[in-house]
Amino acid sequence: MKKGRFRWGWAVLSVPVVLVAGFVVWAYTPPAPMPEALSALQSDARVKVETHSGLAFSPADRQPTTGLIFYPGGRVDPRAYAPAARAIAESGYFVTIVPMPLNLAVFAPDSAIDVIEQNPSVQHWVVGGHSLGGAMAARFASTHPDAIDGLALWAAYPDGSDDLSRRDLQVVSIYGTRDGLATAGKIDDSRRLLPRSTRWVAIEGGNHAQFGWYGSQPGDNDATLDRLEQQTQTIDAMLRLLKTVSSGG
Repeated sequence: MKKGRFRWGWAVLSVPVVLVAGFVVWAYTPPAPMPEALSALQSDARVKVETHSGLAFSPADRQPTTGLIFYPGGRVDPRAYAPAARAIAESGYFVTIVPMPLNLAVFAPDSAIDVIEQNPSVQHWVVGGHSLGGAMAARFASTHPDAIDGLALWAAYPDGSDDLSRRDLQVVSIYGTRDGLATAGKIDDSRRLLPRSTRWVAIEGGNHAQFGWYGSQPGDNDATLDRLEQQTQTIDAMLRLLKTVSSGG
């Protein structure tokens, strides 16, 4: 009888262990970055790339005074955003893509603080992110109102508890009209949580996954424009935001 109880108790206890182990394996096995992402990780005469602690991109010919701290989407390899980060750095800005515990920014929304403290020469900061990363960037903006000057949302929106509507903050919300996850309706609902000055950039035909270079994503819709064009429009919107922040606007 005791032996049977032991077996039953062990079976009950093993279930959560298996579930947690399965979750960890799932979280740590995101889709592989596409070749375009990996090729963007090489330093050259224009951009210096550091990969030893997160991913950092700096213009090779100057000391940037404005920076972007970027939070990856949920279960997305940080390297998938390297092409956009590199392009932004080429225009004179410091960019860092912050790796997250279990590839989920919800476990470390305050990661930007460490970046800010480690880069005292940067005077103006924008925090941003894709999807879940964007939501956690908005969380950081809400809980650290004096730490940043701008917020960039890529296919993302704040949680209802993170009301930024009264903040003096430069914000851009960039979304694809074919996004099957952060739908246009969800983006529209987030307007009440963001400042009235927020710039809304709708990428016609863009979807969720093409904000990075990691292939397709379950639940998303097919895009009707190519990934490079969606990236180009996203980068253009980011450069406009960074220029405004840099000038103190």
